[in-house]
Amino acid sequence: QVQLVESGGGLVQPGGSLRLSCAATGSILSINVMSWYRQAPGKQRELVSAITSVGSTNYADSVKGRFTISRDNAKNTVYLQMDSLKPEDTAVYYCYAVGTESPSARRFVNWGQGTQVTVSS
Repeated sequence: QVQLVESGGGLVQPGGSLRLSCAATGSILSINVMSWYRQAPGKQRELVSAITSVGSTNYADSVKGRFTISRDNAKNTVYLQMDSLKPEDTAVYYCYAVGTESPSARRFVNWGQGTQVTVSS
């Protein structure tokens, strides 16, 4: 069974940086898209950034130029480098992945458990 394990959240001052990681574990044939979403208190979950298996990326307008998504296909891991953090970036960040299990070739769609990011002085 495929699981997503996140790490790297925490408390940081405005202007600081954090790096989130999300590793997909289990019997995986391939992962098509890996993404990061976030949900702030009282708000809907929103897409922050996504990356395909060939490295195509997209970002929410609110994080363009500040966040960088990357992935290591050999490790089935996606990263989110967050720089110039603002208080409005405070949220629970969730990893999301769509892929194919091995050997069943069954499609999976999984969420991570979430990691808290708090930007505050």
